[in-house]
Amino acid sequence: MRKKSSASMSHSSQDRSTLAKRAQQLRLQALSIAQGMRLGSFRSLYRGQGIEFSGVREYLRGDDVRSIDWNVTARMGKPFVKVFEEEREFIIFIICDTSLSMDTGSGGFSRMQKAYETGSLLVFAAEHNASPVGAVFFDGAISFSCSPKSGKDQTMVLLSRFESRSGTSFKGSVLSNALRGAGKILKKRSLIFILSDFRSSGYETELARLALKHDVAAIRFTDETDTQLPDVGTLSFLDPESAQRQLLPLSNNAFKKAWREAGINHLDRWTALCSKRGVRTLTISTADDCSLCLSRFFSIKRDARA
Repeated sequence: MRKKSSASMSHSSQDRSTLAKRAQQLRLQALSIAQGMRLGSFRSLYRGQGIEFSGVREYLRGDDVRSIDWNVTARMGKPFVKVFEEEREFIIFIICDTSLSMDTGSGGFSRMQKAYETGSLLVFAAEHNASPVGAVFFDGAISFSCSPKSGKDQTMVLLSRFESRSGTSFKGSVLSNALRGAGKILKKRSLIFILSDFRSSGYETELARLALKHDVAAIRFTDETDTQLPDVGTLSFLDPESAQRQLLPLSNNAFKKAWREAGINHLDRWTALCSKRGVRTLTISTADDCSLCLSRFFSIKRDARA
């Protein structure tokens, strides 16, 4: 028993050392991402739209007539105006998909690994900007959630979640539940990132509700095999979610064409769905540099929501 305890302590120490080294590297990479958050396409969250409704009061001479709350005025029989207060916190929230389909990928990296790296970069960018950051992780169930907080302790808590999957994974994807849960946790306007392969359905209603109150960015993790298959004859493929195996004729040109078209159409439908709901999109391949993709994404300046 003592030997086992000693080995466990040694392994834990090694994990902390690896985590600290990785954290330092990601913290540096996140500097340009943090600046992009402040100056790029989401700059309106720092100024111009950083106000929230706090109540009403009686109209005073000199008040802007555009601020009159006509519903309250009609009920009370005298004019009342809406009162707003500036919201100075720039809150970031991450919704991360850890379902079994995210474990797929080619070229040495899985979608999950890229999602974890992306999430870690966003957490460090939040730290650079002194922004509260929270998260929810899900697969076939909600595995972890925490409200937005500031500080290095919160950074390390979330980074440790991104460094390794903990617990047992459940088959399926409860993306809609994760979106609904985020809506309940977040009381103030926030910048929400959804990290997923979006191989799910039934989440559009919850996505629309979330996008009405918050700025939402959907980051989809793709792989070359989504549209391109190697010409290697017939191979057996395993569906990680259903555990079903199927032989696919990879040398058949008609099959490869249909596979490519299906992959492109699936991505196009997802992009159109997000655009319809006012959700900004970014695709990151398992072959991409996550830091570079995020820096480019935040450098795009827009005067209005997409």
